[in-house]
Amino acid sequence: MRILVTNDDGIYSPGIAALAKIALKFGEVQVVAPDVEQSSMGHAITATRPLYYKKSPIAFDGLEAYRVNGTPADCVALGTHIWAKTDVVLSGINMGPNLGNAMWHSGTLAAAKQAVLLGMKGIALSTPAGKTEPDFDKLAPFVEKALEAVIDNPHLNLVNINFPPDPIGLQWTRQSVRLYDGKIVPGIDPMGRKHYWFTVFPLEPAEEGTDRYAVENGYVSITPLRLDLTNEAELTKALQTTPVSG
Repeated sequence: MRILVTNDDGIYSPGIAALAKIALKFGEVQVVAPDVEQSSMGHAITATRPLYYKKSPIAFDGLEAYRVNGTPADCVALGTHIWAKTDVVLSGINMGPNLGNAMWHSGTLAAAKQAVLLGMKGIALSTPAGKTEPDFDKLAPFVEKALEAVIDNPHLNLVNINFPPDPIGLQWTRQSVRLYDGKIVPGIDPMGRKHYWFTVFPLEPAEEGTDRYAVENGYVSITPLRLDLTNEAELTKALQTTPVSG
């Protein structure tokens, strides 16, 4: 199995080094990641300038690693073009959760989605990060167990996995779609200029069976996703109540 490892935190993140090390247990690995942090980049792709890649000076236990002047999705497109016949793209381990509606702007998940768009399996992996870096050594056994559950499963193409800081088990979950609030927090920089931070936090408690609920209760959340965003229920109602012709 040929595995491409990427992220949105950048080539220098300890999370990607931890993931690459675990990925070696499942196949041949190459690392291609952004040269700078691209958090919350979503599924942006670079179309107005050329992309370049350079070999990274950072050691990944002897693995080839490259940094790209682009987004997470760029890294997958370029990496799988150069490294032909890639089977799986692993994205992470992101330092920050990608739960519920946060999936919409996640650069980590976008890299996995880009893999699926190109005909490969995509798996995103994330964990909360506070004032200190996550303990990736503690998470490693659960990362391996989660990958064992999904990486060879022919029925799963796009998977979003989130790890609590101290996992006690794994759960299959669905996405929490309860409301989030996008809040602007103003401040003043050292030069006395106004600046603003955009932050998001949940307005409602997580419902049982969802990704948020699992992680809040100590479980690794494994959520199968799909690229088709069609609302089947609303489409059916629209066809029945408001027929259109053209």
